[in-house]
Amino acid sequence: MAQIDKQYDMHMQAWLNHQVTANKNVGSKDKPKMEPVFKDFKSFFDYEKAIKSLEGPSKPNKSNLTDRQKRMVEAAKILNKKGG
Repeated sequence: MAQIDKQYDMHMQAWLNHQVTANKNVGSKDKPKMEPVFKDFKSFFDYEKAIKSLEGPSKPNKSNLTDRQKRMVEAAKILNKKGG
């Protein structure tokens, strides 16, 4: 099971690497003008929104998070400080 989780994480990272470089056409068909889909880190990953979704309607209870979720929250904090 741990090996499958590791493979999942690797594939998710590859997918996110692809998504973060996505562009969209904001011009016309004849004169395409491409711009990034995500203009900043927060538009790619809204840390505050993700935390609120874990908390639910009550006050936050981080003891309910799994170890993996706790690591992901810590990683998101670091990324949010660097890119947001």
